[in-house]
Amino acid sequence: MTAIFFALLVVLVVATYFAGRQRAAALRSASSQIHSLPNYHGLLAGTSALLAGLFVFILLAAPLPAVAPWAGLAAAAAAGFALFSRIAPDFRARNLFEKITLGFLVTCSGIAILTTVGIVMSVLFETGRFFTEIPALEFFTGVLWAPTGTPPSFGFIPLLTGTLLITTIAMCVAGPLGLLAATYMAEYASPVVRSIFKPVLEMLTGIPTVVLGFFAALTVAPFIRNSGALLGMNISAESALAAGVVIGMLLIPVISSLSDDVINAVPQSMRDGSYAMGATKSETIKRVILPAALPGIVSAFILAVSRAMGETMIVVMAAGLAAHLTANPFESVTTMTVQIAMLLVGDHEFDSAKTLAAFALGFVLFFFTLILNFIALRLVQKYKEQYD
Repeated sequence: MTAIFFALLVVLVVATYFAGRQRAAALRSASSQIHSLPNYHGLLAGTSALLAGLFVFILLAAPLPAVAPWAGLAAAAAAGFALFSRIAPDFRARNLFEKITLGFLVTCSGIAILTTVGIVMSVLFETGRFFTEIPALEFFTGVLWAPTGTPPSFGFIPLLTGTLLITTIAMCVAGPLGLLAATYMAEYASPVVRSIFKPVLEMLTGIPTVVLGFFAALTVAPFIRNSGALLGMNISAESALAAGVVIGMLLIPVISSLSDDVINAVPQSMRDGSYAMGATKSETIKRVILPAALPGIVSAFILAVSRAMGETMIVVMAAGLAAHLTANPFESVTTMTVQIAMLLVGDHEFDSAKTLAAFALGFVLFFFTLILNFIALRLVQKYKEQYD
């Protein structure tokens, strides 16, 4: 019945829109002095019918499920007819429709903010429960992570080092390649080359991470291990280097696409002024374009770092699950997101320290990302002050 209700509601809203617009158009042809365009009258009538129908349906859906669809349609018809009957040359339909639109946008913004606050508060609450069972000092200074051990150990340091190690490797791969690709496409490539290279590069973002994980586990990791064996090096079958390289491949289109858009947004007058002063193209890029686009480029890098810290599937398949405290990229490590996924897999008691540890890791990851964005914002602001 719900599907029938929404289908009939859409038909009613469309009919109300066309009826309102037609009546306003007739009034406009009869009298040239009409406050709002006919389209606004139709939009206001249709929007009123839609909002009234949805409000009544949602209000009665739980207590009276059999009555709610018919009551919603009746409310939509009544609201549409009420607005239709008010159509007149002096009726300010545009102003009223803009107020409704503004209210809708404010409501959506409020829902987004409240949702974010709710997520943060729920994670913070569960994190507090975890620290009532495991001391915070033991969590943040421990060097052994074994939540399933006997006794369990919740040392955070190995997960932090693994996350930072893989993220650093990924950014060393994606940062230079992504920025150079963006510079080439924005400043050097012809329109034909750009129209080919940019879509091909952005296709990497559409590849599922599980596919990249298979590529890392079956191709990249054996290649690194075999190359190390030729050089007499003992490299683990699952290594941070393999995961970091493949995550870097995943981040290249993120950095290149955003940086390309930012570089193209630099006014052409700045390029022309640099050329007029006798600068070459490379000098213009290094001294004028990239400094002007630096805030956007920093934002692209911060987004890529956040994406790298949040990647799970590639790390599971290429770097493993072992929480080793090491800075060696050739050894197996794990990250915070991988352990969050592992802790919440299966049937576990929600009140156990093992399950609550996932919320503690999530809160710490959120805190790290927040601090990272704050530092980047301060750097951009400081640079703008010096540049201006």
